[in-house]
Amino acid sequence: MTPRQKLKELIARRRYTMVPGAYDPLTARLVEQAGFEAVYLTGGGYSRANGYPDLGLLSLSENVRFIALTVEAVDIPVIADADTGYGNAINVIRTVREYEKSGVAAFHIEDQVSPKKCGHYDGKDVISLGEMVGKIRAAADTRRDPDLVIIARSDARAVEGLPAAVDRVNTYLEAGADVGFVEAPQNIEELKAVARDIRGPALVNVFEGGKTPMVPAAELEAMGFRLGIYPSQTHRAAIRAAQKVLAALKRDGDTRRIEGDLATFEEREEVVGTARWRALERKYLRIETPDNSR
Repeated sequence: MTPRQKLKELIARRRYTMVPGAYDPLTARLVEQAGFEAVYLTGGGYSRANGYPDLGLLSLSENVRFIALTVEAVDIPVIADADTGYGNAINVIRTVREYEKSGVAAFHIEDQVSPKKCGHYDGKDVISLGEMVGKIRAAADTRRDPDLVIIARSDARAVEGLPAAVDRVNTYLEAGADVGFVEAPQNIEELKAVARDIRGPALVNVFEGGKTPMVPAAELEAMGFRLGIYPSQTHRAAIRAAQKVLAALKRDGDTRRIEGDLATFEEREEVVGTARWRALERKYLRIETPDNSR
């Protein structure tokens, strides 16, 4: 079973799947090693890993390279953020081709005006329903692998209200998307309405500090959501951990005081599979060849 087929199976089983976010291939490997069944590559993660805010500042080619490296690093399905498709419906065709070649199991595309903003920032705007339907149709018609999952996201809750956002997502599902995603519901009742009223599998975005309340996985499953992405928890943890290490190093001149909180040398090497690569090195770099000089 390919990662794309595995993701489709996860969606079809009518249970809730938690999909933690990663901001680089190493974090994706940690997600896999923690036992999760899929990993999410957030556009905000792409941006922050490169020192930028989540304002659509990176290009298609920059993000695709990042995605491809992450897909190569793990065996579980990778869900990627495709922002607005990097332009109009014609640009979406190129985006889908490049994302499909990267090996992602799924991607989501949104109806914000380009350049987009983080879904929980103020000041967003959305394109017309007709323009977004064209993008979804272009995406569905372009994919070569029918197992590649297209997730349609609407940011219209902040602009047109929740009913309009749900209606938009249902229209996108009719146009060829496989999963519906209403960004930034603002309370529990809105979350319930999204899960109830979307006419297809529904995805929810879960993180502290945004406009949507934090809800336990069991409750989201009871509401009817199939997928939950957790985009920024690992990145926030890494930022705080790095700050603590650097503060100790600056203060003490070494990190002995906090060594117990750090991964050991052996643990670091295990995360990236060093033993496997060393075994391959022994296998292929010392092959005896016949002497054909005579």
